[in-house]
Amino acid sequence: MNTLGNKLRVTVFGQSHAPAIGCVIEGLPAGFAPDMERVAAFMARRAPGQNAWSTRRKEADQPEILSGLVGGRTCGAPLAMRICNSDQHSRDYSGLRRTPRPSHADYTALVKYGDSYDIRGGGQFSGRLTAPLCFAGALALQVLEQRGIAVAAHIAQIGNIFDEGPDFAAVSREDLSVLDGREFPVFSETAGAAMREEIEDARLAADSVGGAIRCFALGLPAGIGEPMFGGVENRLASALFGIPAVRGVSFGTGFGAAAMRGSGHNDPFVMDGDTVAVRTNHAGGVLGGITTGMPLVVNIAVKPTASIGQTQETVDLVTKTNTSLTIQGRHDPCIVPRAVPVAEAVTALTILDMLMED
Repeated sequence: MNTLGNKLRVTVFGQSHAPAIGCVIEGLPAGFAPDMERVAAFMARRAPGQNAWSTRRKEADQPEILSGLVGGRTCGAPLAMRICNSDQHSRDYSGLRRTPRPSHADYTALVKYGDSYDIRGGGQFSGRLTAPLCFAGALALQVLEQRGIAVAAHIAQIGNIFDEGPDFAAVSREDLSVLDGREFPVFSETAGAAMREEIEDARLAADSVGGAIRCFALGLPAGIGEPMFGGVENRLASALFGIPAVRGVSFGTGFGAAAMRGSGHNDPFVMDGDTVAVRTNHAGGVLGGITTGMPLVVNIAVKPTASIGQTQETVDLVTKTNTSLTIQGRHDPCIVPRAVPVAEAVTALTILDMLMED
């Protein structure tokens, strides 16, 4: 179940401490010439060890193309890529088969796979596997750009601190351009500074903090998607939940709709020249599972990093008794900033796949 998409298929492989991780991409249009410098810059946004709010693990995340490119252009064959792992401390994980970490997949993976499970660094459940997703997503973003579609995300929330975002109905490419090149992608630099302080406070307390990401897609035509189980929300939610640490996905006003009345939540239709638009965009650009042509707005809740430095309760699977555990190793006090490009990548891959189907 490591494959995403139907027409555009991305299969991710590897484990956190395996010799390499990577992906195989099927369905890219032949003759597409990716800008590999832009791909590298996009992947660098996710890479670890670059700032105070990420793990100290250092990985170059240098993709090696194995097939699918000839003379810098896609040739129609599957595009295969690998990234060699280099900075692993596998000894940090030696005891976790006996005492699983709270809020990690250690226990469920051991139940499912037994002693064969590679527990080092979380194995196949590790956020390390989002690096090849970002590679594939960087390519999808460039293909979408050629079709006039832009995808960008910001940190909407860290703890109880919220970023100021643009109006859902009026968000523009100029609005999103504010995020370009920002190491900490927020619209409000004041909010960003407060968020970084919140992350540092959690780090100093040997703790972690969660947050939320908001992703926008502009330029989508009306009519993409299917009713019921093939809707845009269904496909995106399914894909986004494949990102480790994602706890919730909503669209537009999302769960805020539960506190509203229909008169406030309904989006009045208006004419924008010859185009049908809406005055508000509580629906987030989707009605009945089908795009309206308005900005697509996706909200993604991200849990606090499960690995913290405080002593926690767990169990001893050998003696069948309660015990405690202090997690060793290098971990993010907040995963949200590094998850922003991953959210963009998965959103872009899913949108491009649906466009190709349509």
